[in-house]
Amino acid sequence: MKDEAKFTQVVRDNKSTIYTVCYMFSQDKDEVDELFQLTLINLWNGFESFRGDSKVETWIWRVALNTCLSSERKKKSTGTKVPLNVNIDLYADSDADSLQVQALRKRISKLGLIDRSIVLMWLENMSYDEIGAILGITPSNVGVKLLRIKEQLKKMSND
Repeated sequence: MKDEAKFTQVVRDNKSTIYTVCYMFSQDKDEVDELFQLTLINLWNGFESFRGDSKVETWIWRVALNTCLSSERKKKSTGTKVPLNVNIDLYADSDADSLQVQALRKRISKLGLIDRSIVLMWLENMSYDEIGAILGITPSNVGVKLLRIKEQLKKMSND
């Protein structure tokens, strides 16, 4: 029997993490909400079998990433959605910081799915150990991948 109250508390405590991961894979609000819901379903389905071998936060990152990666792969195999464009961007900021963040996000979105995930976790100040645990790779492999990713991003900034 699943403990709904415990699950609800875990989701409340980690809601921003789930949204952060989902937002990294889409800027479309409806798609982010859909990814969030899919992640919740996957968390619920795996909640009973979570043994506590890792921290709950690490497990949530892994489930959220796997959900988004899986959805991204399905999207590529079935084609892409064309969003309705109303030519109004209520969130557009033109100050230097906002433009720099937008440029960085644009470059990051050009990375592969796993590389994008690694950058996201690194930007969230996760340790190499935590990133490795989520992705199933060694901390030293995380360091090597991050070095290569940073080089890729630098090359993109020269384009």
